[in-house]
Amino acid sequence: MATAGHGSHTGVEQNRCDGSPAEVSQIADDSKSSDAGDHTAAQKVNLKNAGEKPFMCVECGYRTADRSNFSVHMRTHTGDKPYMCGECGYRAVHWSKLSRHMRIHTGEKPYKCDQCAYSASRKYHLDYHIATKHGGDKPYMCGECGYRTVEKSKLSVHMRTHTGEKPYKCGECGFRAALKSDLARHMRTHTGEKPYKCDQCDYSATQKSSVDIHKAAIHSGEKPYMCDECGYRAAQKCDLSKHMRTHTGEKPYKCDQCGYSAADLTNLATHMRTHTGEKPFMCGECGYRAAQRANLSRHMRTHKLQ
Repeated sequence: MATAGHGSHTGVEQNRCDGSPAEVSQIADDSKSSDAGDHTAAQKVNLKNAGEKPFMCVECGYRTADRSNFSVHMRTHTGDKPYMCGECGYRAVHWSKLSRHMRIHTGEKPYKCDQCAYSASRKYHLDYHIATKHGGDKPYMCGECGYRTVEKSKLSVHMRTHTGEKPYKCGECGFRAALKSDLARHMRTHTGEKPYKCDQCDYSATQKSSVDIHKAAIHSGEKPYMCDECGYRAAQKCDLSKHMRTHTGEKPYKCDQCGYSAADLTNLATHMRTHTGEKPFMCGECGYRAAQRANLSRHMRTHKLQ
C-alpha cells in the first residue's frame, strides 16, 4: 500500500468519509493485537468507499486501481518522458504513444478499411473515413446552405463561411483567419519558415501543395491537362481551370466592399488589403511594411544599393 512521502509525488490510500489518509501503521506491540482484526476490516471498508481505486494523486485527485497506471499518470506532473524515438529524438510518456509516433518513420498503416483500399496509421482516422465515405450518416446540417457533416465541430467551422467570423488573429500584422491552420500558414510570411522540402532538390515551400506542384512541373515534366483553345498544358487540373479564365473572362472572386472581381483568389486577397490596410510583408532591415511581396522586393533593393 502506497504512502505519501515528503517532497515527492505519491499515491495515497485515502479514507473517503473524512478525507484523511487511511492509517497503515504496523502493529508494534502485543497489547494492540486485539485491534488488528478491526484495523484490517477498516482498510477493506476504506478501499470499498474509494471505489476500489486505492492509488490517489495528491496533486490533482486522480485515482486508479492499478499502480502502473498511477506511475504513468504522475508523469503528467513531473514531465518525465522515458520513451525516446531513435530516429528523431521525440519523447513520450507511454510506449503506446511512441509506437504511434514511429509510424511516421515506418509509414505503417495498420488500420484497413474493409470497403475500399484506404488505410490509416490511427484508428480514429479510419473511423472518420468510414463515417464520411461509407456511412452516409451526416446528422449535423447547416440551416443556411444544407451542408452536412458527421462532426459538430466541423459544422461550427463551416458556419464561419456564413458569419464571416475569423477568431484567429496574427499578432504581427492583424491578419485574421477562420481556421487555425490558415493562421499557421500566414505566420510563415513573417517567419520565412518553409517546412516542406523537395526530396529531389533544394526547393522548399510554406505549403505541401506547393512542393507537390513543384515536383510535378519540374521533376516529372508531366503536364496531363491541356487547354483545347491554345494548347497550354498544366501539371494540375486547378492550374488549367485558372488558365481557362483567360479565354472566358470569368472572374468568380468578388470583393464584398466594392465592385472589384478577380479571376484568381490570390488577386482578390491582395486587393482586399486596400480595404483592410493589412501589410503582411515586412523588411527585416528597417521595419518597412508592404501589402504585396513585389513591393517588398523592390524596397529591398534600396538596401542592396547602400
